[in-house]
Amino acid sequence: MRIVVNELHHTYPAGVEALRGISLVIEAGEQVAMVGQNGAGKTTLVKHFNGLLQPTQGSVHIGDWDTREHAVSQLAARVGYVFQNPDEQLFTKNVHDEVAFGPRNLGYSPERIERLVEDALALTELTDKKETNPYDLSSTWRKMVALASIISMDTPVVIFDEPTTGQDAANIARIANVVRVLRERGKTVITITHDIDFCAENFERIIALAQGRVLLDGPANDVLAEDELLATTYVDPPQLTRLGKRLGLPVTVRDEEQFLAAYREFIGTEK
Repeated sequence: MRIVVNELHHTYPAGVEALRGISLVIEAGEQVAMVGQNGAGKTTLVKHFNGLLQPTQGSVHIGDWDTREHAVSQLAARVGYVFQNPDEQLFTKNVHDEVAFGPRNLGYSPERIERLVEDALALTELTDKKETNPYDLSSTWRKMVALASIISMDTPVVIFDEPTTGQDAANIARIANVVRVLRERGKTVITITHDIDFCAENFERIIALAQGRVLLDGPANDVLAEDELLATTYVDPPQLTRLGKRLGLPVTVRDEEQFLAAYREFIGTEK
């Protein structure tokens, strides 16, 4: 589902101008990471996608819907939002009911609800925990419950707000797998993240924000090559990207596979 942002401004009641004329298009099925220092406007921007915030000026369209003309409850059928802190989402007595709440609230049939719940539980490796109270789980697994509760809604757009914060390596790998599967299913996946390695390894497009404006927007390799501009947003490219540049590799790399391929070619050329 296509997202179109046109000259979007947002000023909070206290007078803070958080967004200053952002225009961009996110095509259906794109995987987009938004980076930038705290206060850059990342969360403010994506909260316009599901109606949690409304434009002060400009517009946001999710498919053929103008967000100003639809309630949050309606937009929830198109945009799923996984909050940074899972404890802001979880409220039922067991994992199964938590994951079933979203699709049930959207009015899906009982058969579809159960099918979606079982799929979301399997994808997030929660099947054996479905009878457990979410608050009896570790914070790592509560994060997965929050993910599952949004995945089960089967929305065409899924937003992850800082999905890897506080997570160990095993759970980051689980989250990366969720992103991969959603991509294979044709979902639009948007993440807000300070984890530049997770961003580089799992997202093909990066949007860097600074002071409420888009500073950089493009293919991940191209954006990561702009290390001086990224530095103004307090974002450093991944270690492999920086290492490749210091070695004089002719292309920008962002993961191990790209680094090794470029290094082999570079060594062969040097010979």
